[in-house]
Amino acid sequence: MSERVIVTIQHPAHVHFFRHAIVELRERGYDVRVLVRERKPARELLERYGIDHRRIAGPAGSPLKLLSVQPRYEYEILRRVRRLEPAAIVGIGEPAVAHAGTFADCKGILFTDTEHAALQNAISLPLADRLYTPTAFWDEYGAHHRRYPGYHELAYLHPDRFAPDPAGLAGVGDGGPLVVVRLVSWTAAHDVGRSGLADLERVIAGLERFGATVRVTAEGRLPPTLETRRLAIAPDRIHDLLARADLFLGEGATMAIESALLGTPALYVSGLRAGVLEELEGRYRLLRWLSADVRPVEVLAHAQELLRIRESTWTRRRRRVLEETVDTTDVIVGAVEDAVRDRRSREPAAPVVPEVVRR
Repeated sequence: MSERVIVTIQHPAHVHFFRHAIVELRERGYDVRVLVRERKPARELLERYGIDHRRIAGPAGSPLKLLSVQPRYEYEILRRVRRLEPAAIVGIGEPAVAHAGTFADCKGILFTDTEHAALQNAISLPLADRLYTPTAFWDEYGAHHRRYPGYHELAYLHPDRFAPDPAGLAGVGDGGPLVVVRLVSWTAAHDVGRSGLADLERVIAGLERFGATVRVTAEGRLPPTLETRRLAIAPDRIHDLLARADLFLGEGATMAIESALLGTPALYVSGLRAGVLEELEGRYRLLRWLSADVRPVEVLAHAQELLRIRESTWTRRRRRVLEETVDTTDVIVGAVEDAVRDRRSREPAAPVVPEVVRR
């Protein structure tokens, strides 16, 4: 009988993070079950990638809504863990994973790169059987905490996993440098009281006067004057767009990191900081951080400066990152197999039964 593994998904980025590992683990004989909290983009991605999954909780569109949804989600995770009896359950910073690993006979494995998710980290990371973070992660959690040289986004953007596909993007930025602007909804629990880009219309007007073509991706509504810049793109093509762009400007940390790792300079405007962001800025110079209270004229000055740097410079900086980091999917697969081996070693030896071949 193959070992069973549960993978939990709460966000579209989690689909990207786990999708190659899910395929590899299944190819190695593991029975992988994917459990997802309702979020339309995440389920759309799972369907596009042909990953079978089961919805176990409704959406949590705000911190207040999360308070009502999380208990149900935790209950459903624990119920399925007890019924399916997996060897391991895996997630990204997810309290339910740590709690299931604590109260059931399976290994709870967590990944995270987000120090500012303080409440979530406090009730999950210390309880995990194994915790994996990038080397740049600021915090320390003890003997069960393991670090690897890399980033979450290299689970799917490492050159062994991803090659940009220009098909369908012709003409998107042919009128000058292509700037992709990303706006987030600021509804996550760790986003309360945070903000990003201000006076966006002025910033975009300045970029266009510079000769750039601006395209906006946003989680919510845009001002009517900017709606014409909104770019409708399939969620599984966003990385092709970022690789095609000449500059990323936005509030989303994940997309800023993705852009940097693809060799596209990232101008990240936010009150949120993280170790991985600081490393990409200070060590590799592929990302630049601006505080949320920065003036539009300063945003424009930084954007224009980055757009003037030669493409070969970004290519060289990206090459250095890839030389000094690992394919994070290999880390995920190795973490699962290591936890399963550890669990097996603690089980009583099976009795020898004559003339029975055991697998």
